[in-house]
Amino acid sequence: MPSERGEDIYDPAFVKDVFDRCSGQYIAFSYVCSMGFTERWRRQCVAALRPEGRPMVAGYDLMAGTGEVWPHLLKAFPAIETITAVDISSGMHQRALDRLHRHRKHRIDFIEDDVLASELPDESADFVVATFGLKTFNDAQHKALARLIARVLKPGGVFSLIEASDPEGWWLRPVYNFHLRGFLPLVERTLLRGAQDFAMIGRYTANFRNARGFSDLLRDEGLDAEYRDYFFGCASGVSGSKPL
Repeated sequence: MPSERGEDIYDPAFVKDVFDRCSGQYIAFSYVCSMGFTERWRRQCVAALRPEGRPMVAGYDLMAGTGEVWPHLLKAFPAIETITAVDISSGMHQRALDRLHRHRKHRIDFIEDDVLASELPDESADFVVATFGLKTFNDAQHKALARLIARVLKPGGVFSLIEASDPEGWWLRPVYNFHLRGFLPLVERTLLRGAQDFAMIGRYTANFRNARGFSDLLRDEGLDAEYRDYFFGCASGVSGSKPL
């Protein structure tokens, strides 16, 4: 799918440029413009991890961004020794280390790469999480991501992913969509004077719709997966485990 300049908005280089440019303002902008819901949804994403007594020692945060899910993971599962954060944007990860998580640095490893091109070892993870990265992939990339999650999880390993979504059927959907596609770009143009990178969030979200299709792809890969909506479908997620 092309951008206004004809670029493929799902090309890894395009996604990297978008998030490198907006990394400096990303934390504040996403929190304020979501009215705090992104933080609530991260907590709910972690709460959906159900290891059923199995150890949670090492795992992956895919499309890790600024690492805002790490405090929730480490609080919920204090036995975690290593979170390997995989993200294509060097700007987002540097923001995470400089401003949020320097005192947790010894427990965070980082791979700067397109997650679909990264050579993560088979059956190397007790858990996999991803918060607000699914929308930056197209259908073919979603299939590859589902294969990757199934491959890297240990038998009995758990996963949870969440993404902003299009609340189809909700009576306030027009207001929500205006917020994403009208209000946020206006704020960016008038206050941030940016390259309209945050406006891409609305476009990616509208194209993504929800995580229902991705949950089907995970099941196709042999994983037990449960789909759920959050706050009238403004976010959606999928969680589950790899059978023993």
